[in-house]
Amino acid sequence: MPRRAREKSETGIYHIMIRGANRQEIFHDDEDRLRFLETLGRIKITSEVKVYGWCLMNNHVHLLLEEANEDISITMKRLGVSFVWYYNQKYKTTGHLFQDRFKSENVESDKYLLTIIRYIHQNPVKAHLVKRVEQWRWSSCPGYYGGKVYPENLLDNDVILKMFSKDANEAREKFKQFNEQESNDSCLDDIINEKVKLSDEEARLEILKVIDGIEIAQVKSFPKKERDRVLQKIKGIEKITQRQAARILGVSPNLIFKA
Repeated sequence: MPRRAREKSETGIYHIMIRGANRQEIFHDDEDRLRFLETLGRIKITSEVKVYGWCLMNNHVHLLLEEANEDISITMKRLGVSFVWYYNQKYKTTGHLFQDRFKSENVESDKYLLTIIRYIHQNPVKAHLVKRVEQWRWSSCPGYYGGKVYPENLLDNDVILKMFSKDANEAREKFKQFNEQESNDSCLDDIINEKVKLSDEEARLEILKVIDGIEIAQVKSFPKKERDRVLQKIKGIEKITQRQAARILGVSPNLIFKA
């Protein structure tokens, strides 16, 4: 059955998510994350795409892009091909790294543009990887707060900041307040996650991938510090609830919540 053509955004702006095949990790260390951002930076120059935001998680990536002199599908294909080549060379692997083609949603209003950038920046907080949005090194958030991002010219934050004020300092402060508001925004990956629920057996297999060589039954007997480190990794797995993880591990949901 042929794929449906991707619906074009009237503004040219897209919220894009790329995910590891079978939900595998895309990034194993900082070198991988830096290489992805460098690749995006190079493609930005040739395609003239505007990069309004990003967030690199372990097994998926959020991007907020505006296409320019080429279709967004072409830009994403070149990004994917280049990074997969690097990944396969480094880890001596072959085959697919990313899951199918990238997922996207059109951003047709300023209001939704702001919703998306906040949603992207809050991903690591909601995954319990950091307590504050600016603490996640691998998102565009520091660049909106006046800090540095890598590569230096990757982020195009003027469009969004000017929605808050023409004065740069005032714009950053107002954006910060907006960006850190508690929200229940439901965007692209939440819609996808609602469609795909993991059974306990599937969840168990995902947990085994994350704990890497550790028996599930051993986790609850670990010393607190080591146990919390393992539980924090498990909490980052998508489509597994803390209650489900607790059931599989044989621990209380509260223990996972506090980790």
